[in-house]
Amino acid sequence: MISMSPVRPGAGWRYLFRGVMVGDGHRSAGTLLRAAQDEAGVPPGVWKGRGLAALGLRDGDVVTERQAELLLGEGRHPDADRIERELLTAGESPARARRATVLGRPIEHNRSPETDKAKERTPWLAFDLVFRPPPTAHLAWALMDDEHRRVLELCDDVARDKTLAWLEESVAQIRWKAGGKHRARVKDGLVVAVFRHYESRATESRPLLHAHAVVSIRARRPHDGKWGNLSADSLMAHIVAADTLYTLLFMEEVSARLGWAWEPREVTPGRRPVMDIAGIDRRLIGWQSTRRQQIEDALPVLTARYEERQGHVPGERASYALACQAADQTRPPKRTELWSLTELRRRWRTSAVRAFGADVVYRLAERARAAAAAVWARVRPVVDIVLAAVDVVAVVYVMRGAFKRHHLLAEARRHLAYVLRGRPHEPGMDEQIVQTVVDDYTRPVGRGHMMTADLRALYPRDTEDQAVLRPLTRKRSASPYERARLAADALAARVRAARRAERLGSRPRPRTVAVPAASRSHPRPLRTGPKDGRLLEQETGVVTVEQTRRTLEAAAAQMAATLQDSRRAREAAYGPRPQPTPATAPPTHAQQQPGTPPAPGQTPGGVT
Repeated sequence: MISMSPVRPGAGWRYLFRGVMVGDGHRSAGTLLRAAQDEAGVPPGVWKGRGLAALGLRDGDVVTERQAELLLGEGRHPDADRIERELLTAGESPARARRATVLGRPIEHNRSPETDKAKERTPWLAFDLVFRPPPTAHLAWALMDDEHRRVLELCDDVARDKTLAWLEESVAQIRWKAGGKHRARVKDGLVVAVFRHYESRATESRPLLHAHAVVSIRARRPHDGKWGNLSADSLMAHIVAADTLYTLLFMEEVSARLGWAWEPREVTPGRRPVMDIAGIDRRLIGWQSTRRQQIEDALPVLTARYEERQGHVPGERASYALACQAADQTRPPKRTELWSLTELRRRWRTSAVRAFGADVVYRLAERARAAAAAVWARVRPVVDIVLAAVDVVAVVYVMRGAFKRHHLLAEARRHLAYVLRGRPHEPGMDEQIVQTVVDDYTRPVGRGHMMTADLRALYPRDTEDQAVLRPLTRKRSASPYERARLAADALAARVRAARRAERLGSRPRPRTVAVPAASRSHPRPLRTGPKDGRLLEQETGVVTVEQTRRTLEAAAAQMAATLQDSRRAREAAYGPRPQPTPATAPPTHAQQQPGTPPAPGQTPGGVT
């Protein structure tokens, strides 16, 4: 997952330099940055992003303390000392020499008396994006051997860098003029300082592989190359879509490099499941998540106080606020003792062996490989664009009512993660699903590019289906996500029923062949009918998770029974059909009469 918080002057700046840059520990005054990092057992930070070239930096360069102070703390060029010296030698005044090293508007401007609403404006220095892999990845990284540890760190690096690349290519905007009314894509890219951490710095240390990606707010305009500030609301609006992309990419990297598979796990009843590495003992998750247990113990007391004060149970937003309050109240003090990564891993394995036995800990990799084989035996990772679009629009509509494109994009990536279970997806498939939703199943509403589900497109002239769906979506005793899943399942069942009716009621004809998600081709769906008929578009794949497999098997059995009844009725009316002699070859697919079952080894068309 990804969380985002601003870095502001004062406390935010001090926490960045005294905590984040040294592994979330405590850096005493006067200690050099590199010495503090060595003492804390964390690697030095590195620079990332395509915007480094404009500053004379390269991808992978080590973040020095002075560079971080100048760029992330003062909004100046990371080599400002040299530039200022050269200008002073050339005869420039100290004020002009310093102003030449400032990237964009000086930070002091926002705190000057001349600035409008100066007391209400606090300048931002950077955005702190924290990247955390799924929980079971922390366990595999902490308890397995060094080879698996290095591979998992590499997977985290690749997924994080690709997510940052998507943010700077598709999301990051620079703003200028009063109120930021002019916005455009950044000219070069982002400037990011990445710091890797290994643990949760609570009193009782637990493994928590994560990285802080500190994104400088400074970027260049595309039309004149001048420096300005990034748009904070654009990044904040897309942070969930970035979170789902990072999780999807991390799952793919782990499956490609280690051969593991993923499966959903329900953490909280009625809420979205999380994707875990198949085969990891669930008891280890409880051993790792001591903070979660502390929060869950404190949450009922806060909830009871809320109900007594407000007179009703808390909603989704109030529940989230109460969970944050419980986390603040139960936050333990950070320990001051520092250990190296080797010592941390030794302590973690000793603790896990003592709690669950050596067989659980030392056979993690073996059981993950065996569980992956079982997952791939029952799940074929192929994506059906139409069913994916229906699933996405149903979930987002029930959860939000009105939504924007980035909400659909986040849900499309969740759908891919669940269907593919770690197998790679075609580049742009998430955008293809979203575009199908926007084109076929939504209509504009309100302002600001808002949209909502087009129920006429989802239910063309089917009042009975709408009557079935309405009680599901309005079932207030269920959580919003449970109602969303009920609606998505009802719509998916309708699509499959329409497809079966089309196959049974018309002559078999060629369809678009199912394309595995790992293929490089991009088949375009056939669009031959009006908008009301687009639910029957030719499919580019089939979702073959376990529920769909059972549904399709039931549909095949029903179709076979229908064909058998039809043949018996025809034979009763017209007599048995003449059988070919043994020397006659069985009819080909083009010669076969409609309504008759195919010969052994043949298929009547459709997706196999």
